[in-house]
Amino acid sequence: MSTQGLTAKGVPPQPLWLLYIKIAILVLSLITLGLGAWAVSIFGGYLGGYGGPTGAGGLVIFTAIWSFIVYGGAAAIEIWAPHFFYRIGALVGYILHIIFWLSAWAWSASAAAFWLSYSYGFYNSSWKSEGQALGACAGLGALIWVLSIVHLVFFVRASMADPEGSGPALGTAGQAELGHVKPEQQYPAQQTYPAQQPQ
Repeated sequence: MSTQGLTAKGVPPQPLWLLYIKIAILVLSLITLGLGAWAVSIFGGYLGGYGGPTGAGGLVIFTAIWSFIVYGGAAAIEIWAPHFFYRIGALVGYILHIIFWLSAWAWSASAAAFWLSYSYGFYNSSWKSEGQALGACAGLGALIWVLSIVHLVFFVRASMADPEGSGPALGTAGQAELGHVKPEQQYPAQQTYPAQQPQ
């Protein structure tokens, strides 16, 4: 099977439920953005790598924004400008998205375990609130990560099944970069010298 479909231009034919997966990724990313912002606001950046904007909450915020850019942008281009959809760019964005979410939810789970281990016996402590927020980020981030992998697999399958791409957009067939391409006309063969009459 050729990988030429991954470098083609145009949206590959995909089932409709992949659009619902994109919507679910965007909604869950919005929720994790709020949870990550809440986790950052609890300590206000006083604790470096374990809390604040340089910690796991900051990575969750960055990754949620990356989700909006990659999946929101890809969905908008697929719907409103499919002739500008470059599959290789989407593929790189999707792969980076998976790597970022793996890092974000793993670090959030680790930081949540750290904060919750110190909140034992304290019912209303900032440590417990931080651990709960990061734990929720870790759980939702893992779900986003799995949905992203499912989307990537079916995107690659659809792209490889359509190696030619969708070609030019509707109504733009025959156009080149610098102008309209005119079809060649068939002219009768012309002789360079007049035929000589035998005497």
